[in-house]
Amino acid sequence: TLTTLDLTSNGIGVDGAQHLGNALKYNTILTTLILEHNEIEMDGVQRFADILQHYTTLTTLNLGFNEIGVVGAQQLGDALKHNTTLTTLDLAGNDFGHAGAEHFGNALKHNTTLIALDLGTNKIGDAGAQYLSDALKHNTTLTTLNLDNNEIEDVGAQHLRDALRYNTTLTALYLEDNKINDDMIEWIVDFVKRNERESKL
Repeated sequence: TLTTLDLTSNGIGVDGAQHLGNALKYNTILTTLILEHNEIEMDGVQRFADILQHYTTLTTLNLGFNEIGVVGAQQLGDALKHNTTLTTLDLAGNDFGHAGAEHFGNALKHNTTLIALDLGTNKIGDAGAQYLSDALKHNTTLTTLNLDNNEIEDVGAQHLRDALRYNTTLTALYLEDNKINDDMIEWIVDFVKRNERESKL
């Protein structure tokens, strides 16, 4: 029985994504779908947003490096507000910026099943970090958040630091390749050690 499908770097594009999405509407077995580097873009990602909202048995979805943009981020964010099965979502390298991060921040305030979220390499900046930090103050299920390479500076790091004071479920926070100064990094690392959490800065 096929439970995992990995189509990484197959150039399926928008049309392929739409066909695959249509097929998955009727699938009740697949739990892991990996579609990194497939040029799916925002038009293709709409199908997967629909699936997440209505049909899916998926627990793991990887749409990394697919140029989904802000519109795609909005579609997926809206779907996550209603989805009750997905536990792992990888959206690294989609360059949706702080506006996209806002949609995922809103989603995290409602979603109660997502455990791991990878938003690395999306240029979310300090504003995006703030949206996600606000969500972390309310979310009680997410344990792993990857924000590597996101142009986050001290202001964004401070928002994340403040969120960690309220959030007691996040156990792994990845902030490699950002623009955070040594003092702020030292504070976060110290906080993490005191609270037995993992960080990668």
